[in-house]
Parts: sequence; C-alpha cells; structure tokens
Amino acid sequence: MVEMTYNSTRNDLAIPEYGRTIQEMVDHLKSLADKDERNKCANAIVSIMGSVVPQEGDKEEVQKKLWGQLFLMANYDLDVDCPGETPTRESRTEPPARLDYPNAQSRLGHYGQLTRDLIEKAKTYEEGDEKAALVMTIANLMKRHYLTWNRGTVENTLISEQLKEMSEGALSLPDDAELVSSAEVLKSKRKTSDAMDRWRGKKKRR
Repeated sequence: MVEMTYNSTRNDLAIPEYGRTIQEMVDHLKSLADKDERNKCANAIVSIMGSVVPQEGDKEEVQKKLWGQLFLMANYDLDVDCPGETPTRESRTEPPARLDYPNAQSRLGHYGQLTRDLIEKAKTYEEGDEKAALVMTIANLMKRHYLTWNRGTVENTLISEQLKEMSEGALSLPDDAELVSSAEVLKSKRKTSDAMDRWRGKKKRR
C-alpha cells in the first residue's frame, strides 16, 4: 500500500506565502555539493520568489528582502554568494511578517503579473466574441500556471472561481467552457523537461 503524505504531516513552512514547492526548492538547494551550482540555483529561486510574491521598494531593497527570505527558509544554513551582506539569524531584527502584495490577491500571486494585466485589459472590452476569446485565453493561461505549481489535476470550476475572484466579479467563464486538459498540460511539461535534460547532457559532453 502506498503511504500518502499530507501537508499537515510535514514541517511547517517558514514563509507560508511562498508555498511548499519553493520550500522544497530551497531544501534541494541546500543539498547541492558544488558551490557554483548552489549559486545558480539560489539566484533562480530568488527570481521565482520575486515573481510569486511581488515586493515593494527599489531594486536594491527588494533584492535584500528576497535574499533575507531565502536564508530564512534555509534556516540560515546556506553557503552561497549573495549581493550585499550575508543575512544571518542575528541580523534579522524583526519577526517574519506576513508578505504584502500590491493588491488583495495574495492567495493567487502565483498567476503572475502578466495574468493580472490581461485580466485588467479584458475588463475594458465590450461584451462579444473578442472578449470571450480573451477570457478563454486567460483561463487557459491560469490553468497552465496552476499546474506548474501544483501536481496532479485541477477542475475547470476552480479556475473559473479564481478568475472571477481576480477580476472582482467582472469576468466569468461559461458553464460549458472547455479548457485545455490537465493531461495535455502535464504532457507538455514533461516533454519540455526531457528536452532540457537532453540539452544539458549534450552541453556536458562538449
């Protein structure tokens, strides 16, 4: 019998807003033996963090916040090169505060700024085929984003509900809307991953 692992049985997240996927990325980062690989991985994670939870402030301030949050999620047990001073447990003078988004959509930050911009654009359209097509495009984009951060499948009704929430009730999908299938999205992701693995393998053999 396969033993199921539920979120409630795992360790609490250092910063819940980033979710378990990014926490697992940080755990993987700590396991890398080569420092160059750790540096590359750390920079990639910081970039993703900035996309998932947009920060307020100038570029230098934002980078300082993100790297501080990365070290916090690593429990300050991390040997990487970072811009500025290396964050330490002692240098953190305040408890980790809840991260604020520039809007009220904190739960849905993983959909990214592009999705939010498209939603705002769609809200300005007159009712008609053009608006309906854009709404379908947005919904399919949201589904692909969702499956990037969550394994398994997702019901179209959830995407419809979250689209309505993000648009403050202005946009909705028809009940009979047919979005791209979860299986198709996941198959495409696997092909992309396999292609990247083959590319990396060829690059190493050169």
